[in-house]
Amino acid sequence: MQRVAEADLQLQHYVDTEGDRIVESLFEWLRIPSISAQPDHAADVRKSAEFTAQLMRDAGLENVEILETPGAPSVYGDHLHAGPDAPTALVYGHHDVQPADPLDQWASPPFEPVIVDGECRARGSIDDKGQVLYEIEAVRGLLQRDGSLPVNVKFIVEGEEEVGSPHFEDLLWREREKLSCDVVVASDTGMWSRTVPSFTLGMRGMVCFDVDVRTGTIDLHSGSFGGAVPNAAHVIASIVAGLHDADGRITLPGFYDDVRPLSDDEAAAFTALPLDEEKWMRNAGVTRLEGEKGHSLLERIWTRPTCDIVGINVGYTGDGIKTIIPAEGNVKVTFRLVPDQQPAKITEAFQAWLAERIPDGIDVSVESEGAGVAASLTPADHPAVGALRRAVARVWGKDPLFTREGGSGPEEGLGRILDAPVLFLGVGLPGDRFHAPNERMVMDQFWKGLLAAGELWTELARG
Repeated sequence: MQRVAEADLQLQHYVDTEGDRIVESLFEWLRIPSISAQPDHAADVRKSAEFTAQLMRDAGLENVEILETPGAPSVYGDHLHAGPDAPTALVYGHHDVQPADPLDQWASPPFEPVIVDGECRARGSIDDKGQVLYEIEAVRGLLQRDGSLPVNVKFIVEGEEEVGSPHFEDLLWREREKLSCDVVVASDTGMWSRTVPSFTLGMRGMVCFDVDVRTGTIDLHSGSFGGAVPNAAHVIASIVAGLHDADGRITLPGFYDDVRPLSDDEAAAFTALPLDEEKWMRNAGVTRLEGEKGHSLLERIWTRPTCDIVGINVGYTGDGIKTIIPAEGNVKVTFRLVPDQQPAKITEAFQAWLAERIPDGIDVSVESEGAGVAASLTPADHPAVGALRRAVARVWGKDPLFTREGGSGPEEGLGRILDAPVLFLGVGLPGDRFHAPNERMVMDQFWKGLLAAGELWTELARG
């Protein structure tokens, strides 16, 4: 196995000698189509949970068990022999994967992993089996070398992350004592690039809504009734157009009251990132940028709240024209939230905003999709962040920069319920095609992630 760093790293010999076996373990796991969104793969998700449990046992973790939920199972394991004065770290990841559709866009079958040009290509390779595996293997490597770990370590590997973690918060409350820790380490995120190491400090939250509009009992002939009766499509268009002002700001009263300003450290890190906006647009498949006036591209996608229309269903959408006044329709709205914004408060503000805009005689109902997720943010000056920064710098050979993630996940719940800071040791790259055909794990990043996990435990133990 080729060395990936020049520094004297604790697990370099382990990587050099165990690499082939580790890759085969990864391949075996990736062959399990653990698609949590599709009921006909429920048995595969359970098989993946059982495989995860065996990986933990083989690594030397103890008290390994499958934790049942009303949906897919999670897996727990620990190694708690570092002593009561040593910190306890909880590693979070997930073993379920996204559907593989569209299959015809894959260069090779999604559940038959291959390595091409130094990339492991398969569904789940980066999201998140590969990233969970290097955490497990780092424990195995240290136990194989020393027979002990410098910190107490626990693992919780979820089975429903790709469907919004509907039962995970209940599981956290139920198993709160078992999962208690001083720090959470989440490995389900990315880095800026291979040559610019970084790690995120937080993720945005989210609330989602289904809005149904009804203007009458039936669709009406547009020639006989047009111009005299309300049109559900017009009402929905008015809702959509009214959510933002001319500067791209969201128009809900009080929406920005709780938005936390960007810290100086993060602002400096964002400025240091080598962002090529033209390349970013090409990767996104767009030719112009939009958003909140007065904020940079990175601020808009990481640290500012957003509102997006993610679906509209109203009127006739088949071939040709059907001359009707539609009587009903639906619009789906999502808000991405930032630290200190609370899902319940935003839900109340959106419902009040809608009530003020809808005229008499039109029925509008609003259904929340899920309970909402608050934003997660770990302060840049937290001592645990310093430990992660040193570990990453040692492996990549340069000090990492800070980023944030625009997406949302269960990390906020982990930090809140367990009352612990959340560290994000993720190695994904912008081109790894998360959730898309030809998902990949760049193996050089995988090995570095394993090495960094080993360094992190030592850094956390030093305090």
